[in-house]
Amino acid sequence: MSTNWQEHFASHTTTAHEAVRAAIKSGDYLVFGHAVAAPVQIAKALYDERERYTHLKVFHMLYFGEPWHLRPEMKGHLHPVLNFLDKNSRPAYADRRVDFLPCYFHEVPWLLRSGDFPVDVAIIQVSPPNEQGYCSFGVSCDYTKCAAEIAPIVIAEVNKQMPFIGGDNLIHVTKLDYIVPTNEPLVEIPTAKIGPVEQRIGEICAELINDGDTLQIGIGAIPDAVLQCLGDRRDLGLHTEMFTDGVMHMIRSGNITGARKTLHPHKVTSSIIMGSRELYEFVDGNEMIEMYPVDHMNDPYVVGQNDNMVSINSCLEIDLCGQVASEALGLEQFSGTGGQVDYLRGVKRSKNGRSILAFTSTTKGGTRSRIVPTLSAGATVTTSRNDVDYVATEYGAVRLRGLSLRERAIALAGIAHPDYRPMLQEAIIARFGQ
Repeated sequence: MSTNWQEHFASHTTTAHEAVRAAIKSGDYLVFGHAVAAPVQIAKALYDERERYTHLKVFHMLYFGEPWHLRPEMKGHLHPVLNFLDKNSRPAYADRRVDFLPCYFHEVPWLLRSGDFPVDVAIIQVSPPNEQGYCSFGVSCDYTKCAAEIAPIVIAEVNKQMPFIGGDNLIHVTKLDYIVPTNEPLVEIPTAKIGPVEQRIGEICAELINDGDTLQIGIGAIPDAVLQCLGDRRDLGLHTEMFTDGVMHMIRSGNITGARKTLHPHKVTSSIIMGSRELYEFVDGNEMIEMYPVDHMNDPYVVGQNDNMVSINSCLEIDLCGQVASEALGLEQFSGTGGQVDYLRGVKRSKNGRSILAFTSTTKGGTRSRIVPTLSAGATVTTSRNDVDYVATEYGAVRLRGLSLRERAIALAGIAHPDYRPMLQEAIIARFGQ
């Protein structure tokens, strides 16, 4: 076993506060690792050292853990520029202490490489090195690997509890400029509660999924319900931007094997993993699991190389023409574009591909229909009407592809909540006539 990387590891090991003071200067552009693999100690050190800095900018998407960098005291010292909002960042965004940067998920690495968002320092979390000196990005490869490759300076929290996962998911110790050893449990994401409505949607979506299909599926009650309804399917595959505990259960039960995948056969491929400690232990060293950057996993042309590809996503509202708002209601930004459009467009390139937008027919305790005559004023159209295929609620599934605007409106009204169908019918008549 070579001692070169071990010498580098030893000589570049430091504390979080020392790394921040040595590596970061005012005005720098920082990129944080993503989701469960977001930096923990460095974020706290930046908060502690904030008086040293002005006009730092930091880019990230999801941030799980204590959001020190999003606290009001950081104003003037560090300004977040985010591509996705979550419960940690929404209050800061509402307080105008965060800017939102629109970008398709698969293009985020390009955003960084092009310099449209410069990268002075990448701040990441990785696994301990293997015998060859390679660390794994673990449960978050996505844009993090790209940031680490192009940044002049890399600060890495080397976490004993980060799973070692293969694929295009490794970085050599000698590429790490500041090494901060940690032993932090990864943030656990609770499994969503599946109610009778979500269960029914899961059953409806499952009817569109066949043996041997390759799935893209996300997080939440509806994706989990879909997976639970696929217990009699065989040789399912997974090519997805992220997955949670439900996939682990399907692998263990033998439903997901990847045996019929036309790209990365026999492998479960993803860019992000989040869930329980059991899931993190399951993927650690599991040769069936491979992680790839999001510009591979979500590139529509790569997605389309999977035959029989099925994507399942959701939305906040959809109008009668099929325009989809998935990230904002009116002017209120809620999340981000994510990979929805990436996969809807990729599935169109797949032989026998199908995309499904699945959601409950109402929100806010039934007081608002998700199927509406027109989107809320100022709404962001995440997915255009040209990209939508199947739409599913607890009242059924309809396929919009190939339908005229009038036919789409009638089809969508038919799967709306019955309380809102008269209103939608009136809107159809007003727009298209009797």
